[in-house]
Amino acid sequence: MKTKSLGFIGGGRITNIILKAFTNFDEVFDEVVVYDTQPEAVEKLREQFHFVHDGDLLQAASQPIVFIALHPPAIMETLEQIKEVVGKNTVVISLAPKITLAQLASKLNTRLLARMIPNATSYNNDGFNPIAFEETLEKADRKKIKRFLNILGKTFITEESKLESYAVVSAMLPTYFWFQWQTMQDIAEQTGLSKEEANRAIRASLKKALRLYFDAGLTPEEVMDLIPVKPLGEHEAAIKSMYQTKLMGLFEKIKS
Repeated sequence: MKTKSLGFIGGGRITNIILKAFTNFDEVFDEVVVYDTQPEAVEKLREQFHFVHDGDLLQAASQPIVFIALHPPAIMETLEQIKEVVGKNTVVISLAPKITLAQLASKLNTRLLARMIPNATSYNNDGFNPIAFEETLEKADRKKIKRFLNILGKTFITEESKLESYAVVSAMLPTYFWFQWQTMQDIAEQTGLSKEEANRAIRASLKKALRLYFDAGLTPEEVMDLIPVKPLGEHEAAIKSMYQTKLMGLFEKIKS
């Protein structure tokens, strides 16, 4: 899909991630119009990406491809405001959970509609991004949109009903572990490793542990039994309970 201009409604973290991915890929646009209710958010993007222009809501929505990068509560009201400028050939890609394709279609005069749950790893073009399309969208149009979004990493088609699950178990998954890896870096240095040695040990061990867990042909219980000493074993039940309570609560909130 060839386009020389994009619109972003919302100038927060995910817009920054997507623009960085495009920049890494040397994707060149004549214009990228970003609208946000907080002008400083757009100004921050302009400092990093020379092709970003600040515009009003209707200018952002008038571009050939429009990303809706808003929290769910703000989306329906925004769609009402932009519906007159979104034409039948406008590609609209929502990046939010909860608001369905049917809800998008109820407000907009285009069927070139998609919902994607982007992963933060799209920042370095290594995303794992599920996407669902409006059911009447032609196969050729789906292919063009997917090819364009593959710049962000792996983009794969899934049922819309599964997007909220991917939001919890994939898009937000790094946040469940990143602080733990940081803690292990600190402990590694406290126990005598250099920063470089600590990073190498943790990176390699995590990579190999994932391979063992998923590819060794063992059950989870058999994998975990390979190491007899479990320093955090007495806390496992509490940690599992936190995951279950917090994440299932989050899932129910964004799914309902």
